[in-house]
Amino acid sequence: MKIREAVKEDMPQVLELIKELAVFEKEPDAVEISVADLEREGFGKNPLFTCFVAESENGIVGAALIYFRFSTWKGRTLHLEDLIVQESERGKGIGEALYKEVMQFAYDRGLKRVAWDVLDWNKGAIRFYERSGADILKTWRVVHMDEKGLKNYIEKSNVK
Repeated sequence: MKIREAVKEDMPQVLELIKELAVFEKEPDAVEISVADLEREGFGKNPLFTCFVAESENGIVGAALIYFRFSTWKGRTLHLEDLIVQESERGKGIGEALYKEVMQFAYDRGLKRVAWDVLDWNKGAIRFYERSGADILKTWRVVHMDEKGLKNYIEKSNVK
């Protein structure tokens, strides 16, 4: 198995992993992006993300998608959007290898923090992250507003 930075041609397999993750997270119909979206946003003049893939003799079996953020407290930080390993390939150290690649990427750039979300019921991932030395914040809540919420808020408020 080899960990490497993804290339544009990997995006069809990466999208399949994203869809598999959505099923795992009990949101099978939530994925709206396309291969074209991934190719455009990740490989243009100003890419919005970096993706690492785990490649074995079976093809791409895992991926980690990251992007830079800015913290008013820390400065430039990194967000780990998804760390995905095909269900049939879990338990083989692939997730840990991808995780290490992400942490090395952040460390090599002198970043002050890597942040990500984990579902409260994903006990295996939580144990892994805690063993790695990550802090699972108990007092912070993830907040999202989807497209419908944005539309409703703007239409019902006097915000211009």
